[in-house]
Amino acid sequence: MRPVIFVAPYFLEATLRFVDAVSRLDEVRLAIVSTDPAEKLPPGLRSRVAAHYRIEDCLDPAQIERAVRALAERLGPPARLIGTLEELQVPLAVAREALGLHGLSSEAAANFRDKARMKSVLEQAGLPCARHALARSADEATAFAKRVGYPIVAKPQAGAGARNTFRLDSDEQLADACAHMPPRPESPVMLEEFVTGEEHSFDAVMVDGRPAWYSVSRYAPSPLEVLREPWIQWCVLLPRAVDGPEYEAIRREGFASLSALGLTTGFAHMEWFRKPDGEVAISEVGARPPGAQFTSLISYAHDTDFYRAWARLAALGEFRAPERRYAVGCAYLRGQGVGRVRRVLGLDRIARELGPLVVEAQLPREGQAPAGTYEGEGFIIVRHPETRVVEDALRTVVSNIRVELA
Repeated sequence: MRPVIFVAPYFLEATLRFVDAVSRLDEVRLAIVSTDPAEKLPPGLRSRVAAHYRIEDCLDPAQIERAVRALAERLGPPARLIGTLEELQVPLAVAREALGLHGLSSEAAANFRDKARMKSVLEQAGLPCARHALARSADEATAFAKRVGYPIVAKPQAGAGARNTFRLDSDEQLADACAHMPPRPESPVMLEEFVTGEEHSFDAVMVDGRPAWYSVSRYAPSPLEVLREPWIQWCVLLPRAVDGPEYEAIRREGFASLSALGLTTGFAHMEWFRKPDGEVAISEVGARPPGAQFTSLISYAHDTDFYRAWARLAALGEFRAPERRYAVGCAYLRGQGVGRVRRVLGLDRIARELGPLVVEAQLPREGQAPAGTYEGEGFIIVRHPETRVVEDALRTVVSNIRVELA
Protein backbone atom coordinates (compact mmCIF):
# COMPACT_ATOMS: atom_id res chain seq x y z
CA MET A 1 0.00 0.00 0.00
CA ARG A 2 1.28 3.45 -0.91
CA PRO A 3 1.18 6.33 1.60
CA VAL A 4 -0.88 9.31 0.38
CA ILE A 5 -1.09 12.54 2.37
CA PHE A 6 -4.24 14.64 2.14
CA VAL A 7 -4.10 18.25 3.37
CA ALA A 8 -7.55 19.22 4.69
CA PRO A 9 -7.37 22.44 6.74
CA TYR A 10 -10.76 21.93 8.37
CA PHE A 11 -13.03 18.91 8.38
CA LEU A 12 -15.90 20.45 6.46
CA GLU A 13 -18.56 18.16 5.00
CA ALA A 14 -17.63 18.91 1.37
CA THR A 15 -13.92 18.25 2.00
CA LEU A 16 -14.57 15.05 3.93
CA ARG A 17 -16.41 13.49 0.97
CA PHE A 18 -13.13 13.57 -0.96
CA VAL A 19 -11.08 12.46 2.06
CA ASP A 20 -13.46 9.56 2.58
CA ALA A 21 -13.10 8.50 -1.05
CA VAL A 22 -9.29 8.34 -0.74
CA SER A 23 -9.57 6.42 2.53
CA ARG A 24 -11.51 3.65 0.76
CA LEU A 25 -8.86 2.94 -1.89
CA ASP A 26 -7.41 -0.52 -1.23
CA GLU A 27 -4.00 0.53 -2.59
CA VAL A 28 -3.60 3.54 -0.28
CA ARG A 29 -2.59 4.24 3.34
CA LEU A 30 -4.09 7.63 4.02
CA ALA A 31 -2.54 10.28 6.27
CA ILE A 32 -4.13 13.66 6.94
CA VAL A 33 -2.55 17.04 7.63
CA SER A 34 -5.01 19.47 9.19
CA THR A 35 -5.56 22.35 11.57
CA ASP A 36 -8.46 20.41 13.06
CA PRO A 37 -7.65 17.64 15.59
CA ALA A 38 -8.12 14.01 14.60
CA GLU A 39 -10.96 13.74 17.14
CA LYS A 40 -13.16 15.87 14.85
CA LEU A 41 -13.11 13.21 12.13
CA PRO A 42 -16.25 11.06 11.87
CA PRO A 43 -15.53 7.75 13.68
CA GLY A 44 -15.89 5.56 10.58
CA LEU A 45 -13.50 7.69 8.56
CA ARG A 46 -11.06 8.03 11.45
CA SER A 47 -10.73 4.25 11.59
CA ARG A 48 -9.45 4.27 7.98
CA VAL A 49 -6.83 7.00 8.53
CA ALA A 50 -3.36 5.63 9.14
CA ALA A 51 -1.95 8.86 10.63
CA HIS A 52 -2.82 12.48 11.39
CA TYR A 53 -0.54 15.49 11.81
CA ARG A 54 -1.79 18.83 13.07
CA ILE A 55 -0.33 22.18 11.96
CA GLU A 56 -1.34 25.78 12.62
CA ASP A 57 -1.54 26.99 9.01
CA CYS A 58 -2.29 24.64 6.14
CA LEU A 59 -1.54 27.42 3.63
CA ASP A 60 2.11 27.57 4.76
CA PRO A 61 4.26 25.35 2.50
CA ALA A 62 6.97 25.08 5.16
CA GLN A 63 4.52 23.70 7.72
CA ILE A 64 3.12 21.28 5.14
CA GLU A 65 6.64 20.11 4.29
CA ARG A 66 7.50 19.60 7.97
CA ALA A 67 4.30 17.59 8.47
CA VAL A 68 4.98 15.37 5.45
CA ARG A 69 8.53 14.63 6.63
CA ALA A 70 7.23 13.66 10.07
CA LEU A 71 4.56 11.41 8.59
CA ALA A 72 7.10 9.82 6.23
CA GLU A 73 9.10 8.66 9.24
CA ARG A 74 6.03 6.73 10.42
CA LEU A 75 4.54 5.51 7.12
CA GLY A 76 7.40 5.57 4.66
CA PRO A 77 7.95 7.91 1.69
CA PRO A 78 4.63 9.29 0.43
CA ALA A 79 3.54 8.69 -3.15
CA ARG A 80 1.29 11.76 -3.36
CA LEU A 81 0.53 15.00 -1.53
CA ILE A 82 -2.99 16.14 -2.41
CA GLY A 83 -5.86 18.46 -1.46
CA THR A 84 -9.05 19.83 -3.00
CA LEU A 85 -9.31 23.47 -1.94
CA GLU A 86 -8.50 26.23 -4.43
CA GLU A 87 -6.39 28.10 -1.87
CA LEU A 88 -4.23 25.02 -1.22
CA GLN A 89 -2.98 24.39 -4.73
CA VAL A 90 0.04 26.73 -4.65
CA PRO A 91 1.20 25.76 -1.12
CA LEU A 92 0.84 22.09 -2.01
CA ALA A 93 2.85 22.54 -5.20
CA VAL A 94 5.65 24.39 -3.39
CA ALA A 95 5.80 21.70 -0.71
CA ARG A 96 5.79 18.92 -3.31
CA GLU A 97 8.75 20.45 -5.11
CA ALA A 98 10.69 20.77 -1.85
CA LEU A 99 9.94 17.11 -1.09
CA GLY A 100 10.57 15.83 -4.63
CA LEU A 101 7.00 14.51 -5.02
CA HIS A 102 5.05 14.06 -8.24
CA GLY A 103 2.24 16.49 -8.99
CA LEU A 104 1.23 19.91 -10.30
CA SER A 105 4.24 22.25 -10.42
CA SER A 106 4.35 25.53 -8.49
CA GLU A 107 4.52 27.46 -11.77
CA ALA A 108 1.40 25.75 -13.11
CA ALA A 109 -0.37 26.13 -9.75
CA ALA A 110 0.33 29.87 -9.84
CA ASN A 111 -1.06 30.02 -13.39
CA PHE A 112 -4.36 28.66 -12.11
CA ARG A 113 -4.48 30.57 -8.82
CA ASP A 114 -3.47 34.07 -9.98
CA LYS A 115 -6.36 35.11 -12.21
CA ALA A 116 -4.46 37.92 -13.94
CA ARG A 117 -1.53 35.63 -14.66
CA MET A 118 -3.98 33.00 -15.89
CA LYS A 119 -5.50 35.32 -18.45
CA SER A 120 -2.09 36.53 -19.59
CA VAL A 121 -1.03 32.92 -20.22
CA LEU A 122 -4.24 32.27 -22.17
CA GLU A 123 -3.85 35.45 -24.22
CA GLN A 124 -0.25 34.59 -25.10
CA ALA A 125 -1.44 31.17 -26.25
CA GLY A 126 -4.09 32.78 -28.48
CA LEU A 127 -6.98 31.48 -26.38
CA PRO A 128 -10.19 33.50 -25.87
CA CYS A 129 -10.77 35.34 -22.60
CA ALA A 130 -12.11 38.68 -21.42
CA ARG A 131 -9.96 41.81 -21.50
CA HIS A 132 -8.50 42.36 -18.07
CA ALA A 133 -6.06 44.31 -15.92
CA LEU A 134 -4.61 44.28 -12.42
CA ALA A 135 -5.40 47.60 -10.77
CA ARG A 136 -2.92 48.63 -8.08
CA SER A 137 -4.66 51.92 -7.37
CA ALA A 138 -8.04 53.58 -7.81
CA ASP A 139 -6.59 55.63 -10.68
CA GLU A 140 -5.57 52.45 -12.53
CA ALA A 141 -9.05 51.03 -11.97
CA THR A 142 -10.64 54.18 -13.38
CA ALA A 143 -8.31 54.10 -16.41
CA PHE A 144 -9.30 50.49 -17.17
CA ALA A 145 -13.01 51.35 -16.94
CA LYS A 146 -12.55 54.23 -19.36
CA ARG A 147 -10.62 52.06 -21.80
CA VAL A 148 -13.03 49.09 -21.76
CA GLY A 149 -16.34 50.74 -20.85
CA TYR A 150 -18.99 49.64 -18.38
CA PRO A 151 -20.06 47.20 -17.17
CA ILE A 152 -16.88 45.68 -15.73
CA VAL A 153 -16.24 43.01 -13.13
CA ALA A 154 -14.03 43.42 -10.05
CA LYS A 155 -12.68 40.46 -8.10
CA PRO A 156 -9.68 39.42 -5.95
CA GLN A 157 -6.52 38.44 -7.80
CA ALA A 158 -6.67 34.98 -6.23
CA GLY A 159 -10.42 34.47 -6.00
CA ALA A 160 -12.55 31.36 -6.22
CA GLY A 161 -16.04 31.13 -7.66
CA ALA A 162 -18.02 34.36 -7.33
CA ARG A 163 -16.87 35.27 -3.83
CA ASN A 164 -16.10 39.00 -3.49
CA THR A 165 -16.93 39.44 -7.18
CA PHE A 166 -18.90 42.50 -8.27
CA ARG A 167 -20.42 43.81 -11.46
CA LEU A 168 -19.85 47.56 -11.76
CA ASP A 169 -21.99 49.74 -14.01
CA SER A 170 -20.80 53.28 -13.25
CA ASP A 171 -18.01 55.44 -11.88
CA GLU A 172 -19.93 55.65 -8.60
CA GLN A 173 -20.08 51.87 -8.24
CA LEU A 174 -16.39 51.62 -9.11
CA ALA A 175 -15.59 54.15 -6.38
CA ASP A 176 -17.65 52.14 -3.89
CA ALA A 177 -15.86 48.93 -4.90
CA CYS A 178 -12.46 50.57 -4.46
CA ALA A 179 -13.53 51.67 -0.98
CA HIS A 180 -14.72 48.15 -0.12
CA MET A 181 -11.76 46.35 -1.71
CA PRO A 182 -8.99 49.00 -2.01
CA PRO A 183 -6.53 48.27 -4.84
CA ARG A 184 -2.94 48.52 -3.58
CA PRO A 185 0.46 47.54 -5.00
CA GLU A 186 0.67 44.64 -2.53
CA SER A 187 -2.96 43.57 -3.09
CA PRO A 188 -4.17 44.57 -6.57
CA VAL A 189 -7.74 44.07 -7.71
CA MET A 190 -8.55 42.06 -10.83
CA LEU A 191 -10.73 43.92 -13.34
CA GLU A 192 -12.38 42.37 -16.39
CA GLU A 193 -14.72 43.43 -19.12
CA PHE A 194 -18.21 42.10 -18.51
CA VAL A 195 -18.90 39.28 -20.95
CA THR A 196 -22.52 38.74 -21.93
CA GLY A 197 -23.93 35.39 -22.99
CA GLU A 198 -24.76 31.98 -21.55
CA GLU A 199 -22.49 30.95 -18.69
CA HIS A 200 -21.29 27.36 -18.44
CA SER A 201 -18.71 25.21 -16.74
CA PHE A 202 -16.29 22.79 -18.33
CA ASP A 203 -15.06 20.07 -15.97
CA ALA A 204 -12.24 18.01 -17.37
CA VAL A 205 -9.56 15.42 -16.66
CA MET A 206 -6.06 15.33 -18.13
CA VAL A 207 -3.82 12.27 -17.82
CA ASP A 208 -0.15 12.49 -18.83
CA GLY A 209 -0.87 15.66 -20.81
CA ARG A 210 -3.72 14.17 -22.82
CA PRO A 211 -7.47 14.87 -22.60
CA ALA A 212 -9.17 11.97 -20.80
CA TRP A 213 -12.74 13.14 -20.09
CA TYR A 214 -14.94 16.23 -19.89
CA SER A 215 -18.38 17.43 -18.80
CA VAL A 216 -20.37 20.54 -19.67
CA SER A 217 -22.87 22.31 -17.41
CA ARG A 218 -25.11 25.31 -18.07
CA TYR A 219 -25.96 27.96 -15.48
CA ALA A 220 -29.33 29.69 -15.27
CA PRO A 221 -28.62 32.49 -14.64
CA SER A 222 -24.95 33.33 -13.90
CA PRO A 223 -23.81 33.23 -10.24
CA LEU A 224 -22.97 36.93 -10.41
CA GLU A 225 -26.53 37.81 -11.45
CA VAL A 226 -27.89 35.60 -8.67
CA LEU A 227 -25.83 37.49 -6.10
CA ARG A 228 -27.13 40.81 -7.46
CA GLU A 229 -30.79 39.75 -7.31
CA PRO A 230 -31.75 38.05 -4.01
CA TRP A 231 -35.07 36.74 -5.38
CA ILE A 232 -33.43 34.60 -8.11
CA GLN A 233 -33.02 30.86 -7.58
CA TRP A 234 -29.87 29.49 -9.22
CA CYS A 235 -30.04 26.34 -11.35
CA VAL A 236 -27.37 24.19 -12.97
CA LEU A 237 -28.16 21.82 -15.83
CA LEU A 238 -25.95 18.98 -17.06
CA PRO A 239 -27.42 18.01 -20.46
CA ARG A 240 -27.13 14.35 -21.32
CA ALA A 241 -25.48 14.91 -24.71
CA VAL A 242 -22.30 17.02 -24.65
CA ASP A 243 -20.41 15.53 -27.59
CA GLY A 244 -22.24 17.42 -30.36
CA PRO A 245 -21.09 20.38 -32.48
CA GLU A 246 -22.60 22.93 -30.07
CA TYR A 247 -19.77 22.17 -27.62
CA GLU A 248 -16.99 21.66 -30.14
CA ALA A 249 -15.42 25.07 -29.43
CA ILE A 250 -15.18 24.61 -25.67
CA ARG A 251 -13.79 21.09 -26.07
CA ARG A 252 -11.06 22.51 -28.27
CA GLU A 253 -10.37 25.71 -26.35
CA GLY A 254 -10.93 24.15 -22.93
CA PHE A 255 -8.34 21.41 -23.27
CA ALA A 256 -5.93 23.80 -25.03
CA SER A 257 -6.27 26.15 -22.05
CA LEU A 258 -5.48 23.41 -19.55
CA SER A 259 -2.37 22.48 -21.52
CA ALA A 260 -1.25 26.12 -21.76
CA LEU A 261 -1.69 26.60 -18.00
CA GLY A 262 0.41 23.53 -17.28
CA LEU A 263 -1.97 20.78 -16.16
CA THR A 264 -0.61 17.35 -17.08
CA THR A 265 -2.55 14.96 -14.81
CA GLY A 266 -5.48 16.16 -12.76
CA PHE A 267 -9.03 17.45 -12.53
CA ALA A 268 -9.95 21.01 -13.57
CA HIS A 269 -13.04 23.17 -13.26
CA MET A 270 -13.52 25.98 -15.80
CA GLU A 271 -16.10 28.77 -16.03
CA TRP A 272 -16.80 29.94 -19.58
CA PHE A 273 -19.28 31.96 -21.63
CA ARG A 274 -20.92 31.37 -24.98
CA LYS A 275 -21.24 34.89 -26.37
CA PRO A 276 -24.20 35.99 -28.54
CA ASP A 277 -22.09 35.46 -31.67
CA GLY A 278 -21.40 31.86 -30.62
CA GLU A 279 -17.76 32.45 -29.68
CA VAL A 280 -16.30 31.10 -26.43
CA ALA A 281 -14.82 33.31 -23.70
CA ILE A 282 -12.97 31.62 -20.83
CA SER A 283 -13.54 33.21 -17.44
CA GLU A 284 -11.69 31.27 -14.72
CA VAL A 285 -10.04 27.88 -14.29
CA GLY A 286 -9.19 25.95 -11.14
CA ALA A 287 -6.86 22.94 -10.96
CA ARG A 288 -9.20 21.15 -8.56
CA PRO A 289 -12.53 19.34 -8.45
CA PRO A 290 -15.60 21.60 -8.52
CA GLY A 291 -17.66 22.70 -5.53
CA ALA A 292 -21.39 23.47 -5.13
CA GLN A 293 -22.44 19.78 -5.38
CA PHE A 294 -20.99 19.60 -8.91
CA THR A 295 -19.07 16.40 -8.19
CA SER A 296 -22.35 14.82 -7.06
CA LEU A 297 -24.12 16.10 -10.19
CA ILE A 298 -21.42 14.61 -12.40
CA SER A 299 -21.70 11.35 -10.45
CA TYR A 300 -25.45 11.18 -11.08
CA ALA A 301 -25.02 12.03 -14.78
CA HIS A 302 -22.60 9.14 -15.28
CA ASP A 303 -24.14 6.75 -12.73
CA THR A 304 -20.77 6.38 -11.03
CA ASP A 305 -18.94 7.74 -7.98
CA PHE A 306 -16.87 10.70 -9.15
CA TYR A 307 -15.52 11.29 -5.65
CA ARG A 308 -13.87 7.90 -5.96
CA ALA A 309 -12.84 8.65 -9.56
CA TRP A 310 -11.12 11.84 -8.37
CA ALA A 311 -9.48 9.89 -5.52
CA ARG A 312 -7.98 7.33 -7.92
CA LEU A 313 -6.77 10.09 -10.21
CA ALA A 314 -5.22 12.18 -7.42
CA ALA A 315 -3.75 9.31 -5.40
CA LEU A 316 -2.86 6.78 -8.10
CA GLY A 317 -2.80 8.73 -11.38
CA GLU A 318 -5.49 6.44 -12.80
CA PHE A 319 -8.72 7.40 -14.55
CA ARG A 320 -11.29 5.51 -16.59
CA ALA A 321 -13.74 7.71 -18.49
CA PRO A 322 -17.36 6.66 -17.80
CA GLU A 323 -20.36 6.85 -20.11
CA ARG A 324 -22.79 9.74 -19.61
CA ARG A 325 -26.19 8.13 -19.01
CA TYR A 326 -28.48 10.90 -17.71
CA ALA A 327 -29.27 14.58 -17.77
CA VAL A 328 -29.05 16.07 -14.27
CA GLY A 329 -30.09 19.38 -12.76
CA CYS A 330 -29.77 21.12 -9.44
CA ALA A 331 -32.01 23.90 -8.11
CA TYR A 332 -30.41 25.84 -5.26
CA LEU A 333 -32.94 27.05 -2.68
CA ARG A 334 -32.39 30.63 -1.51
CA GLY A 335 -34.29 32.24 1.32
CA GLN A 336 -36.56 35.22 0.64
CA GLY A 337 -36.78 38.01 3.20
CA VAL A 338 -34.63 38.87 6.20
CA GLY A 339 -33.71 36.72 9.17
CA ARG A 340 -33.53 32.95 9.57
CA VAL A 341 -35.42 30.20 7.79
CA ARG A 342 -39.03 30.25 8.97
CA ARG A 343 -40.61 27.68 6.66
CA VAL A 344 -40.34 26.05 3.24
CA LEU A 345 -43.44 26.17 1.03
CA GLY A 346 -44.27 24.00 -1.99
CA LEU A 347 -42.60 20.75 -0.97
CA ASP A 348 -45.83 18.73 -1.21
CA ARG A 349 -46.29 19.67 -4.87
CA ILE A 350 -42.67 18.84 -5.69
CA ALA A 351 -42.98 15.45 -4.00
CA ARG A 352 -46.23 14.75 -5.86
CA GLU A 353 -45.10 15.88 -9.33
CA LEU A 354 -41.35 15.19 -9.33
CA GLY A 355 -40.86 12.52 -6.69
CA PRO A 356 -39.37 9.82 -8.98
CA LEU A 357 -36.96 12.35 -10.53
CA VAL A 358 -35.44 13.58 -7.26
CA VAL A 359 -32.20 11.74 -6.46
CA GLU A 360 -30.90 13.94 -3.65
CA ALA A 361 -32.17 16.87 -1.61
CA GLN A 362 -30.89 18.99 1.23
CA LEU A 363 -33.77 21.09 2.45
CA PRO A 364 -33.43 24.30 4.47
CA ARG A 365 -34.05 23.74 8.20
CA GLU A 366 -36.24 25.91 10.39
CA GLY A 367 -34.02 28.40 12.22
CA GLN A 368 -31.14 28.00 9.75
CA ALA A 369 -29.14 31.18 9.07
CA PRO A 370 -28.95 32.32 5.44
CA ALA A 371 -25.75 31.37 3.63
CA GLY A 372 -25.50 34.66 1.74
CA THR A 373 -24.20 32.89 -1.38
CA TYR A 374 -25.68 31.86 -4.72
CA GLU A 375 -25.86 28.27 -3.40
CA GLY A 376 -28.51 29.29 -0.89
CA GLU A 377 -29.73 27.27 2.08
CA GLY A 378 -30.41 23.96 0.37
CA PHE A 379 -30.80 22.19 -2.95
CA ILE A 380 -32.80 19.61 -4.92
CA ILE A 381 -31.14 17.40 -7.55
CA VAL A 382 -33.20 15.77 -10.32
CA ARG A 383 -32.23 13.22 -12.95
CA HIS A 384 -33.75 11.70 -16.11
CA PRO A 385 -32.44 10.26 -19.40
CA GLU A 386 -34.03 13.15 -21.33
CA THR A 387 -32.60 16.65 -20.95
CA ARG A 388 -35.97 18.30 -21.64
CA VAL A 389 -37.55 16.49 -18.71
CA VAL A 390 -34.84 17.75 -16.37
CA GLU A 391 -35.21 21.31 -17.66
CA ASP A 392 -38.96 21.18 -17.02
CA ALA A 393 -38.38 19.75 -13.54
CA LEU A 394 -36.00 22.59 -12.61
CA ARG A 395 -38.58 25.15 -13.71
CA THR A 396 -41.19 23.40 -11.57
CA VAL A 397 -38.91 23.49 -8.51
CA VAL A 398 -37.99 27.16 -8.72
CA SER A 399 -41.56 28.16 -9.57
CA ASN A 400 -43.15 26.39 -6.61
CA ILE A 401 -40.70 26.20 -3.72
CA ARG A 402 -40.31 29.25 -1.53
CA VAL A 403 -37.96 29.50 1.43
CA GLU A 404 -39.27 32.17 3.78
CA LEU A 405 -36.97 34.05 6.14
CA ALA A 406 -38.22 35.90 9.18
